[in-house]
Amino acid sequence: MLALLFALTLTAVDGDTLKAGPETIRILNIDAPETRHAKCDAERRLGHVAKRRLQELLDDGEIVITRGDGKRMTDRYGRTLARVSVHGDDVGDRLVAEDLARPWKGKRQPWCGE
Repeated sequence: MLALLFALTLTAVDGDTLKAGPETIRILNIDAPETRHAKCDAERRLGHVAKRRLQELLDDGEIVITRGDGKRMTDRYGRTLARVSVHGDDVGDRLVAEDLARPWKGKRQPWCGE
Protein backbone atom coordinates (compact mmCIF):
# COMPACT_ATOMS: atom_id res chain seq x y z
CA MET A 1 0.00 0.00 0.00
CA LEU A 2 1.18 3.47 -0.82
CA ALA A 3 0.24 6.54 1.18
CA LEU A 4 0.64 9.99 -0.29
CA LEU A 5 0.10 13.46 1.08
CA PHE A 6 -2.03 15.35 -1.45
CA ALA A 7 -1.53 18.90 -2.66
CA LEU A 8 -4.05 18.56 -5.52
CA THR A 9 -7.58 19.87 -5.34
CA LEU A 10 -9.84 16.96 -4.46
CA THR A 11 -13.48 16.95 -5.55
CA ALA A 12 -16.25 14.76 -4.13
CA VAL A 13 -18.13 12.87 -6.87
CA ASP A 14 -20.53 11.34 -4.35
CA GLY A 15 -20.33 10.25 -0.71
CA ASP A 16 -17.71 7.54 -1.29
CA THR A 17 -15.91 8.64 -4.47
CA LEU A 18 -13.63 11.56 -5.23
CA LYS A 19 -11.51 12.93 -8.05
CA ALA A 20 -7.84 13.81 -7.64
CA GLY A 21 -6.92 15.36 -10.96
CA PRO A 22 -7.65 12.68 -13.58
CA GLU A 23 -7.74 9.88 -10.97
CA THR A 24 -11.05 8.62 -9.56
CA ILE A 25 -10.73 7.25 -6.03
CA ARG A 26 -13.27 4.97 -4.32
CA ILE A 27 -13.08 5.08 -0.53
CA LEU A 28 -12.72 1.39 0.17
CA ASN A 29 -14.08 1.01 3.69
CA ILE A 30 -17.56 2.53 3.19
CA ASP A 31 -20.75 2.43 1.14
CA ALA A 32 -22.54 5.75 0.76
CA PRO A 33 -25.98 6.36 -0.75
CA GLU A 34 -26.09 7.03 -4.48
CA THR A 35 -26.76 10.42 -6.00
CA ARG A 36 -27.09 9.56 -9.69
CA HIS A 37 -28.42 5.99 -9.59
CA ALA A 38 -30.46 6.21 -6.40
CA LYS A 39 -33.31 3.73 -5.96
CA CYS A 40 -35.54 6.27 -4.18
CA ASP A 41 -35.72 9.98 -3.32
CA ALA A 42 -34.59 9.40 0.27
CA GLU A 43 -31.39 7.72 -0.96
CA ARG A 44 -30.75 10.54 -3.45
CA ARG A 45 -31.23 13.22 -0.78
CA LEU A 46 -28.96 11.45 1.71
CA GLY A 47 -26.45 10.88 -1.08
CA HIS A 48 -26.25 14.62 -1.73
CA VAL A 49 -25.78 15.30 1.99
CA ALA A 50 -22.98 12.69 2.09
CA LYS A 51 -21.34 14.23 -1.00
CA ARG A 52 -21.41 17.72 0.54
CA ARG A 53 -19.98 16.40 3.81
CA LEU A 54 -17.20 14.53 2.01
CA GLN A 55 -16.28 17.75 0.21
CA GLU A 56 -16.22 19.64 3.53
CA LEU A 57 -13.86 17.03 4.96
CA LEU A 58 -11.63 17.14 1.86
CA ASP A 59 -11.47 20.94 2.10
CA ASP A 60 -10.56 20.83 5.81
CA GLY A 61 -6.85 20.23 5.61
CA GLU A 62 -4.03 17.76 5.31
CA ILE A 63 -5.17 14.72 3.33
CA VAL A 64 -3.46 11.36 3.12
CA ILE A 65 -4.60 8.78 0.55
CA THR A 66 -3.48 5.20 1.13
CA ARG A 67 -4.01 3.26 -2.08
CA GLY A 68 -4.94 -0.41 -2.28
CA ASP A 69 -6.66 -2.85 0.03
CA GLY A 70 -3.74 -5.26 0.33
CA LYS A 71 -4.87 -7.28 -2.70
CA ARG A 72 -6.12 -4.82 -5.31
CA MET A 73 -5.36 -1.27 -6.36
CA THR A 74 -8.54 -0.73 -8.42
CA ASP A 75 -12.16 -1.84 -8.47
CA ARG A 76 -14.03 -3.33 -11.42
CA TYR A 77 -14.75 0.18 -12.74
CA GLY A 78 -11.06 1.14 -12.77
CA ARG A 79 -11.34 3.44 -9.76
CA THR A 80 -8.41 3.49 -7.36
CA LEU A 81 -9.33 1.85 -4.04
CA ALA A 82 -8.02 3.82 -1.09
CA ARG A 83 -8.43 4.87 2.48
CA VAL A 84 -8.60 8.63 2.90
CA SER A 85 -7.74 10.55 6.03
CA VAL A 86 -7.87 14.22 6.94
CA HIS A 87 -5.71 15.42 9.83
CA GLY A 88 -5.11 11.74 10.66
CA ASP A 89 -8.84 10.90 10.94
CA ASP A 90 -10.30 8.27 8.59
CA VAL A 91 -12.88 9.96 6.35
CA GLY A 92 -14.86 6.75 5.88
CA ASP A 93 -15.11 6.22 9.64
CA ARG A 94 -16.24 9.83 10.06
CA LEU A 95 -19.01 9.48 7.43
CA VAL A 96 -20.18 6.22 9.06
CA ALA A 97 -20.21 7.88 12.51
CA GLU A 98 -22.35 10.69 11.05
CA ASP A 99 -24.80 8.16 9.50
CA LEU A 100 -23.90 9.31 5.98
CA ALA A 101 -22.36 5.97 5.00
CA ARG A 102 -22.14 2.36 6.15
CA PRO A 103 -19.16 0.11 6.64
CA TRP A 104 -18.47 -1.74 3.36
CA LYS A 105 -19.66 -5.37 3.65
CA GLY A 106 -18.48 -6.58 0.22
CA LYS A 107 -21.57 -5.50 -1.68
CA ARG A 108 -24.02 -2.62 -1.80
CA GLN A 109 -26.89 -2.68 0.65
CA PRO A 110 -30.25 -0.99 -0.04
CA TRP A 111 -30.85 2.53 1.26
CA CYS A 112 -34.61 2.60 0.59
CA GLY A 113 -35.91 0.38 3.39
CA GLU A 114 -36.17 -2.63 1.08
